[in-house]
Amino acid sequence: MKLIFATNNQHKVDEIRSVIGGNPFLEILTLHEAGIDIEISEPHNSLEANASEKSRTIYELTKTNKMVSGCFSEDTGLEVEALNGEPGVKSARYASDEKSFDKNIEKLLQKLKGSNNRKARFRAVISLIIDGNENLFEGVCNGKIIDTKRGEGGFGYDPVFAPDGSDQTFAEMSMVEKNRFSHRKKAAEKLIAYLSLYAKGK
Repeated sequence: MKLIFATNNQHKVDEIRSVIGGNPFLEILTLHEAGIDIEISEPHNSLEANASEKSRTIYELTKTNKMVSGCFSEDTGLEVEALNGEPGVKSARYASDEKSFDKNIEKLLQKLKGSNNRKARFRAVISLIIDGNENLFEGVCNGKIIDTKRGEGGFGYDPVFAPDGSDQTFAEMSMVEKNRFSHRKKAAEKLIAYLSLYAKGK
């Protein structure tokens, strides 16, 4: 089963592939590997709608390709309790439209300055479309925002997010360690479970 992952974010591709590993029945293709060179807009006010927008766009482009079984996309937001869920769906463009996570983190820490409530969560939503039918899968990782950046790995807000159950930030963890907590892994595992049942029913 070949699925196109509707993203140009190589970090997300790496994380999804680390979860799927050597799964014998599933092959993930990037947009580049599928010969698709487009940027897909994220115009909506929810993670679910943005994920659907991306997967639907790629599905419409590739639905006549019999070598591909379908496509999926993913949208993730950091939701901070003290900020009423910000940055949420605007996580990638929190500070500006240029997708600068250094500036995003700077804005986040400034808005949290003096706050004792550092609770936050990453929430990922995967939209899968096969045979024109869509299914959504959610993964959540609860944690907290620390005061200063730590670690060189990961991407996005990883240097300031420490998941519950660890003193390390995501940016201080290896991929294996991050996957013990990862919101993206939790959503991907639900995706894989669904695809296993789907494949058996074919």
